[in-house]
Amino acid sequence: MLILLKGQTSNTQPGMISVLQSFREDQFQGEWFVVGLAGSTHRKTDSSLLSPFTATFEKNENGGLKVSYAMTRGHRCITWSYVLIAAAQPGGFSVDNTAAPGKGPEEVQVHDTDYSVFALMLSRRRSGGQSVLTVSLLCRTWVIRTRVLERFVHLVRAQGLSDNNVVFPDLAGPGLSGWGGSPDPA
Repeated sequence: MLILLKGQTSNTQPGMISVLQSFREDQFQGEWFVVGLAGSTHRKTDSSLLSPFTATFEKNENGGLKVSYAMTRGHRCITWSYVLIAAAQPGGFSVDNTAAPGKGPEEVQVHDTDYSVFALMLSRRRSGGQSVLTVSLLCRTWVIRTRVLERFVHLVRAQGLSDNNVVFPDLAGPGLSGWGGSPDPA
């Protein structure tokens, strides 16, 4: 998919706004489908390991934003979650690591969203002395619109990542039957 867009995008940094001017947490809440990932530790060859998964954002009782993930692996459902604590920057958060002693700080930024179709998120943390960057493409459906994919590609490249750092879950596999949607065949 990225190869098709290569001729449409340049390697220069895009003129996108780097952070949101405001963030409407109430509109961001709900279920999102993780339809693309890019990162400093990701490789295109990892695609076979990435099953389709969801991210659900909901306000918790302490005022944080709880993120719950669910992924199918074969006949198993794997889940994990954490809480985001709002930062001063609109759409900016730190991950509450109090339940995981020894885990370093992680910063999360909702880079761009229209709340109803897509969201682009950045995550930065350190692991083993290395900086780990992840760019996530979230959509409200399994369908990736061309303009959304273009924004994802621009952000990935602006972060210094290459096409080889991008993975997409196999949306044609059997895992989607229970997720309330299927990819658009067009």
